[in-house]
Amino acid sequence: MTTPTREPQQDRSRATRQRLLEAAIDCLATAGWAGTTVAVVAERAGVSRGAAQHHFRTREELVTAAVEYGTDTRVAHARDLLTLADGRAGTLDILRLLADLYTSPLFRAALQLWVAASSDPALRDQVLPLEARFGRIAHHLVVDALGADETKPGVRETIQATLDLARGLGLADLLTDDSARRENLLHQWAAILDAMLNQ
Repeated sequence: MTTPTREPQQDRSRATRQRLLEAAIDCLATAGWAGTTVAVVAERAGVSRGAAQHHFRTREELVTAAVEYGTDTRVAHARDLLTLADGRAGTLDILRLLADLYTSPLFRAALQLWVAASSDPALRDQVLPLEARFGRIAHHLVVDALGADETKPGVRETIQATLDLARGLGLADLLTDDSARRENLLHQWAAILDAMLNQ
C-alpha cells in the first residue's frame, strides 16, 4: 500500500497566493474597487482571511500584487490572442481579437484600477509603469499581427488609434452589451486600416 505524497508547503503557499491574486482580479472586474477587500477576496479564493493576510497584510499589498499579476496576465493574453493571427488572419479578424482583449474581465479589472488610481497617487505610481509596459507590448503585437510597416508616415499613429479605438470599445461595453455596434465599427475600421497599410 502506497501512502499519498503530500504537497510541499511551498507549493501550497504558491497555489494559495495565485488563487488570491486571481480572486482579486475577478473581484475588481465584478465588484469594483470599493468591493475589493481582503475579506471578500479571501472568500472568493476559498481561503481564510488569516491565510490571506499571511500573504498580504493589507488591501494595498493585495491590490499592488494583483496589479502586477493582472498586467502580466493581460500581456500573456494579448500575446496568445494576437500571435494566433500569425499572418493568417485578415485585418478584421485581428481587430476582433483586439476587441475581445479589451472587453475581457481582465480589462474590466484594469479599468477599476485606473479609476481608483486617478485619485490615489500611491496607486497611480504603481499602475502607470505597468500600464505603459502593457501599452508598448500591445502596440508591438498589433504591428506584428498586421504586418504593418511603421517606417511609412502615419502608420504608427494609425496603430495607436487602433488601440485607442479598442480601449474605447471596451469602455462602451462596460455598462451594456455593445457587441452589435462594435462589429459594425470594426468592419469600418478594418477597411480604413487596410487602405492605410496598403498605400
